[in-house]
Amino acid sequence: MARKSKNVAAARGQYDKTALYGPEDAAALVRSMAFAKFDESVDVVFNLGIDARKADQLVRGTVSLPNGTGKDVRVAAFVDGEAIAEAEAAGADIVGGKELAEEISGGGAIEFDIAIATPSMMPHVGKLGSILGPRGLMPNPKSGTVTPDVGKAIKEFKAGRVEYRNDRYGNVHVPIGKVSFEIEQLVGNLVVLADEIIRARPAAAKGRFVRKVTVSSTMGPGVNLDPARLEDAVKATH
Repeated sequence: MARKSKNVAAARGQYDKTALYGPEDAAALVRSMAFAKFDESVDVVFNLGIDARKADQLVRGTVSLPNGTGKDVRVAAFVDGEAIAEAEAAGADIVGGKELAEEISGGGAIEFDIAIATPSMMPHVGKLGSILGPRGLMPNPKSGTVTPDVGKAIKEFKAGRVEYRNDRYGNVHVPIGKVSFEIEQLVGNLVVLADEIIRARPAAAKGRFVRKVTVSSTMGPGVNLDPARLEDAVKATH
């Protein structure tokens, strides 16, 4: 324990909490400061210049990270008819229709990370709003989780498609990989995500849109990214 504490202290001494880092340097620092015995997730938080109380300034959508998240995503598919076989073939972990919705409504276990539904199932799934909503699991057309093409959606989320949406403070929190990822993989995911967030700027948003960006591992301290340098990295990919 003492050695671990010294390692953490030494690693944290490598960076300035008030400094703004470029994408590569930030990813390298986050990896160097992760000393947990498990493969920590690497997460990024965008603080956006929006008024989260206004419906016309909400930021929400999905983006496919080129290097995935390193996480085994469990998908539940609310489907009926021919879509049942399609969902099973695509790799859904849980497949069901009205009976699955009723099971969850009755207190059944929620053992999935993403819920995908066909439009025909929404009258049943919609009744689960008070259960799935607070957990961020409610299917929504804007996030691509209400779709007639469930097979494609399931494969995309399994492969690294993630949903993003702002909280009430204007923050968007998204995982971009694991500490075990190479720096290039983390940066690649970060730049693609940043590109998507910038594109999602609401027309009603005023002033600077990306105000602050912080990246960290599950147990590590946050490293501040330079928004301008991150935007330059995004532009370089166009």
